[in-house]
Amino acid sequence: MEYRKLGNTDLALSVITHGAFAIGGNMWGGNEKKDSIDSIHASLDYGVTTIDTAPFYGFGLSEEMIGEAIKGKDRSKIQLLTKFGLVWDGSNNGKGEFFFNAEDSGKQIPVFKYTAKANVIKEVEESLKRLGTDYIDLLQLHWPDNTTPIAETMEALELLIQQGKIRTAGVSNYDVDQLKEASQTLELASNQVSYSMLNRSIENNHVPYALATNTGIIVYSPMERGLLTGKYFNESKLSENDHRNGYFAQFDLDKVKTFLQVIEPIAQRKGATLSQLVLKWTTLQPAISIVLAGARNAQQAIENAKAVNINISDEELEIINNELSKF
Repeated sequence: MEYRKLGNTDLALSVITHGAFAIGGNMWGGNEKKDSIDSIHASLDYGVTTIDTAPFYGFGLSEEMIGEAIKGKDRSKIQLLTKFGLVWDGSNNGKGEFFFNAEDSGKQIPVFKYTAKANVIKEVEESLKRLGTDYIDLLQLHWPDNTTPIAETMEALELLIQQGKIRTAGVSNYDVDQLKEASQTLELASNQVSYSMLNRSIENNHVPYALATNTGIIVYSPMERGLLTGKYFNESKLSENDHRNGYFAQFDLDKVKTFLQVIEPIAQRKGATLSQLVLKWTTLQPAISIVLAGARNAQQAIENAKAVNINISDEELEIINNELSKF
């Protein structure tokens, strides 16, 4: 496994990080607890020391399973990354910014973006309990909340660092202007953003800013929620309540299928899967610190971890990038 320093911090994170959204189950058609915990154990066994989650994933379930999976293990060798700022239990008392209605057991649950200081502190205590730990390595704002001043949220993070409850702080889904405003109060370690072969918009502004300020970029959805594995063009069928039924509709699926057919021989020559080739390509892009890869079972976790072992030549990169330029 390869490990990279995150931005301006002393955190050394595994370049392939276990993304724990799917094991929470909600929005992903559910998942088996044993498979979820096995996926975490397999990640750790293959050198993936970093796990990224959030309270919203499974409404606390993802954090709880991570806590169970790492119980008794050497905590100093595991980096826990979680988030705050999405409230679904009504504890915000109507405050914050309405985000969307999440479905759980057939019920519509309103989710709010809420990053007021008191709520940040409250959520951290809840996450620490679920994770079974006394500190979080990287705490990240999940989504910007336009009803709370950025400075107030950053002050809460600064206090938590001083208290030793978090080692460092970052954000998710911030634009560059928001990053600049936040930096007036607190030096952020990272920004977690969506990035993939099919979604490269961060290259215009986020990447130059990250390079100029030594801010880490954590990538989520590098596989576009499984689309770039290629399997959904073959045998796989999504559950009715799987959010990807709608998510995949944003892409020109015929173009995506053609692209994967062109690059698949590169993966085959290396004895690798399309997933591994895509993950490796993502780790090679400028300013990228770590790449989140979801795994719902041990086999997927092992496959993700082994992606770092692939070597992509300059010629192969050129082939891939030339095909991507057609999108």
